Amino acid sequence: MRRPFALLAAALLTGALAVPASAADGDEKFTIKDPRITESSGLAASRQHPGIYWTHNDSDDGAYLYAVDSSTGETVATITMSGVGSPRDVEAISMGPDGQIYVGDIGDNLGGTWPYVWIYRLPEPKNLRDQTIKATQYVVKYSDGARDAESLVVHPKTGRVYIVDKNEKGGHLYEGPARLSPSGSNTFRPVAAVPDLEATDATLSPDGEHLVVRSYFGAIAYDWNGGKIKKKERLGVPFLGQGESVTYTADGKKLMYGAEGADSPVEPQDAPGGGGSDAPSGSGSSATSDGGGDGLSGNLKTGAIAAGAVLIALFGLRRLMRRG
Repeated sequence: MRRPFALLAAALLTGALAVPASAADGDEKFTIKDPRITESSGLAASRQHPGIYWTHNDSDDGAYLYAVDSSTGETVATITMSGVGSPRDVEAISMGPDGQIYVGDIGDNLGGTWPYVWIYRLPEPKNLRDQTIKATQYVVKYSDGARDAESLVVHPKTGRVYIVDKNEKGGHLYEGPARLSPSGSNTFRPVAAVPDLEATDATLSPDGEHLVVRSYFGAIAYDWNGGKIKKKERLGVPFLGQGESVTYTADGKKLMYGAEGADSPVEPQDAPGGGGSDAPSGSGSSATSDGGGDGLSGNLKTGAIAAGAVLIALFGLRRLMRRG
């Protein structure tokens, strides 16, 4: 009985001492390796698939979305959207509260002269594989005239869609109808100023309480405040080249910043105030201990306690086996 017992002990100790890989949480730095993705212009953390980020190319790449595994940087699924015609200038992507992906074909390379732009909505696939998915297309207009935009967010509670326009002198947060209509046009109206920022992307925290708007070289965090946003603080962003994208991680504890270009990097920063639905205000990365350690010591302590419990249980089991 000694050999089976030893094997059992080794297996249990290995499991007890194993340190969870934070890469599975999708909050570690990674590089987008797909040679097709040279103009990653938006990021959205998957809600169904931990560690997966949805992205797309800028301009007229086609009706494609890519699911990138942050643990490897590899594309694990390519989605072809049907029913949307030919995308013109895709600039943003966001997750809705209903398991839907929203794609913003809202850029205007002509400097804000197109009379309308588009938003596409499709269900996030349960299985990550190359496939074609039918999307719903919505026509979007602005109440105060055409404009260029690269930032689209969907409120995680209400499902309402918002756009931040791009302007060197600062833009505005535009609110869409309570429900988008696939027939006719959907008028977006300005509800708050977003000054001092040339917005290239934006993201809402999973709990819907915080908005982050980024530019090429910086970002600003806002309290959502029911859409009447209040500036909270300026954020430093990592320099990655042409900074084009930002998204909260699925747990809301990190912000992931991305850029355009081949082999483009995606880097994390602590999110202001945590931002997760279960995260208390002021919490940051769960990988850092209160004592300022590197996060590994806490995991090792937990593993050591678990290992001790396993050993105690094993010795008790061995004594019982001997009595038998």
